[in-house]
Amino acid sequence: MKKFNIAVIGLGYVGLPIYIAFRKKFPVIGFDTNLKRIDSIKRGSDFNKQITKEELINKKINVTNNFKNIIDCNVFIITVPTPIHINKKPNLNNLIKSSKIIGSVLKKNDLVIYESTVYPGATEEICVKILEKESGLKLNKDFLCGYSPERINPGDKKRSLEKIIKITSGSNRKALKLVDFLYSKIINAGTFPVSSIKVAESAKVIENTQRDINIAFMNEISIIFDKLDINKYEVLKAANTKWNFLDFKPGLVGGHCIGVDPYYLSFKAKEMKIDPRIILSGRKINEDFSTYIYQRIKKIIESQFKKNYGISILFLGYTFKADCPDTRNSKVLKVIDKLNKNFKHINAHDPYADNNILVKKFNKINFLKNIKKIKKQDVIIFMVDHSEFKNNGYNHYKKYLSKEGIIIDIKNLFKNNKNYFKL
Repeated sequence: MKKFNIAVIGLGYVGLPIYIAFRKKFPVIGFDTNLKRIDSIKRGSDFNKQITKEELINKKINVTNNFKNIIDCNVFIITVPTPIHINKKPNLNNLIKSSKIIGSVLKKNDLVIYESTVYPGATEEICVKILEKESGLKLNKDFLCGYSPERINPGDKKRSLEKIIKITSGSNRKALKLVDFLYSKIINAGTFPVSSIKVAESAKVIENTQRDINIAFMNEISIIFDKLDINKYEVLKAANTKWNFLDFKPGLVGGHCIGVDPYYLSFKAKEMKIDPRIILSGRKINEDFSTYIYQRIKKIIESQFKKNYGISILFLGYTFKADCPDTRNSKVLKVIDKLNKNFKHINAHDPYADNNILVKKFNKINFLKNIKKIKKQDVIIFMVDHSEFKNNGYNHYKKYLSKEGIIIDIKNLFKNNKNYFKL
C-alpha cells in the first residue's frame, strides 16, 4: 500500500483525537452517524473538551455522516464505544453496525483496524466475519485487519494520545507491518507490536480489569477501617512508604472503561467454563461502594440537622472523573439519586458536564449551570476533584454555605476546616 487514505469511524473520546493526529500526516476523513456531533465539530466545538477550537477550525477538517464519502478510503479505523447491556453482558451493537458499514465499502487490498475494547477473539470471530459477509472478500487474501487498542485517558492533559505507547497487531505479518507503520507516524512514545490480534485484545481488557480489582481492594479496606474508626488515609500513607506497595486510592468507579471492561473478560471466561471469581468480586465491591458513600453522607447530615428533610444540599461535581465532561455510568449520580429520596432540596453543579440528558433522567434534581445566584446551602458536598474546585479553594465555596452549614468532601480536596467532614 503506497498511499494511505484513512477513514476514522466514530468521532467520540477516542476517534476525534485519532482523527486529528492522523490528519497531520495523511489524507483522512472522519465519519460518525451522529449528525449533531458532525455539525459540532464543523463549528469548531468538541463537547468532550479534548480537542481545542483552534485545532478544529481548519480548512483541512473533513468529517461526514454519509458513508458514501468514505468509499475511496483504503484504511478504516473503527473507534466506536463498546458498552454493556443491563444484564452486564457485552454490547457489541456499535461494533457490528460499523463493521457492516465498512463491509459495504470494503475493496481489495484495504486495511481495517479496530480500536474498541472487546473480549479476546471478538475481532476475528465477529467483526471479520461481518466484513467478509458484507464485502464478499476474504481476510488475508483480499483485505487485511489489525487491532490497536485505544488508551485515551479523558481529562488527562499530561498523557495525550501521542505520549502513550500504542500496542499494534495484525491478521498476518503484512497487516502488522502496515498497522505498526501507521501508528508509528503519530505516536511519539512508540509502538509495541504483538504476535496476534488476540494478544492485543487481551492486553487491553486486563489493563482496566487490574485497576478495577486494585480499587476494589482499597474500597473494601476503606469500609473496614471506617468501622474500626481508623484514619484510612493515614494508613495508606504509612503503607505507601514500602517500595512495592501499590498506590491506589478508594473511590467511586464509573465511566465507560474501568466499570465496563471487566465484564468483557468475565463474559469470555464464562464461555470457557471458567468462574472469574476475583474479577466479579471486585466489580461487586465497586458497584456497591456508591451505596456505602450514600450511607456515610446521610449519617453525617442526620447527625448535624435534627429536622433534615427540608435542608438544602449542593453537590459539586457529578461527572465520572475529574476534569472530564462525561457522565456515562457516573456513580456520583447514583449517590445523588439515592440522597434525593431522603432530602427535599437537592442542587447539583458541575462546570464540565452537559446537563441536557440528566435533567430528563433525574427530574427532581436541580442541575445548575451557574451557582453564583444560588441561595445559602445547608450542606455542600464535593464529589469530584475537578481542577476548578481545587484552584478556587475552600473559601470560595464557603460563601455559599448557611451559618450552621457543613461541608462534606469525599475526595479530600482541601485541608480540614471547621464544619468540615472528610470521607
